[in-house]
Amino acid sequence: MNKRKTLLISLGILLLSIVITSLVFFTEPTAKREGATKKTAMLVETTEVARANYSPVIVATGNVQASRDITLSPQVSGAIIAISENFTPGAYVKKGQMLVQIDPSDYRNMLKLRESDLELAKADLRVEMGRQDVAKKDYELVGQDLSPENKALVLREPQLQSAKANVASAEASKEQAELNLKRTTIRAPIDAHIISRNANVGSQVGAGTALGRVVGMDEYWVVANVPVSKIPYLSFEENNQATGTPVMIKSETNWPAGQSRNGTLFRLVGALDNQTRLARVIVRVKDPLSQLTDNQENPPMMIGSFVEVHMEAKELKNVIRLDRAYLRKNDDVWVMNEGQLEIRDVTLVFEDARYAYISDGLEDKDQVITSNLATVVEGSALRQESESNTIETQPE
Repeated sequence: MNKRKTLLISLGILLLSIVITSLVFFTEPTAKREGATKKTAMLVETTEVARANYSPVIVATGNVQASRDITLSPQVSGAIIAISENFTPGAYVKKGQMLVQIDPSDYRNMLKLRESDLELAKADLRVEMGRQDVAKKDYELVGQDLSPENKALVLREPQLQSAKANVASAEASKEQAELNLKRTTIRAPIDAHIISRNANVGSQVGAGTALGRVVGMDEYWVVANVPVSKIPYLSFEENNQATGTPVMIKSETNWPAGQSRNGTLFRLVGALDNQTRLARVIVRVKDPLSQLTDNQENPPMMIGSFVEVHMEAKELKNVIRLDRAYLRKNDDVWVMNEGQLEIRDVTLVFEDARYAYISDGLEDKDQVITSNLATVVEGSALRQESESNTIETQPE
């Protein structure tokens, strides 16, 4: 077979292949896809809301302080010769109980001197009064009319006034000496809890020297920081005529679980905290050390400790209370209405640590969505666990 014949055969085979391939390509049947698009309603959980009157709880933190915090210091100087056994940190003392005794020897001697000066002054006064009688009789015998100034001199009135002044001065000096002697005994000014002691027997102290620190046991304060916007919802005692907001005090770090103390909102401090710019309020707690019989089951409070205060705010009327977790972005609320999603813009009148209180945007029996949704579109189909899953099939 020659080359020409081989070439012709090869070209024929190539042309035939092209024809067959073209025929297969152009006569291929078109595939028609048939199926369905499933639209599934999102499964959600809801809670029904209702209007009512509520008293929110404002939660704040504060520190415990003594309402009466006293630094003991003497008003006279001297050496300490005795200290009461009860004058030790942590002890309790009654009002008037002796705590520190300063050596009174010098002050007793000074009192005796002042008593002697008083007796001398009284004796001089008695002598002068006798001279007054003599001068009066001499004046009556002369029988001359004198000017008031000369008459006073003749009757020795200036000498009498001087003698009386000396007696008054001596009496004052004696009283001061008695007072100084009394001040050598340092006594508890109130029923107190001893916090610290800086004095020891043999120490030389002067007037104003700090001997120790005591605090009153009848009442402590808790100073707490509260947002300024919350102040109008609180009530404070005013001159013991109004009842302050009830307060529950908790301390998870210091007290056993479930224990708390009760207090009363006492005063609003007239200045903001320099760092937080929050308002400062004072909570009053009676018998903070649990000394009374009816209060012994309550935990004692410690000065300087941090606590949590729960203050019951004024009542909000005709509002809806909703868990703050169900507030969405921009304070929106998701509501299920007839199987569809509605995004409601609500008006908040108050928020506490747990709840939001709503005046507008929700009504009684609205079903608020508590579930988190991946896709949030107004009008989206919703369903609950008890409802069937609706499926729509649409051919393409």
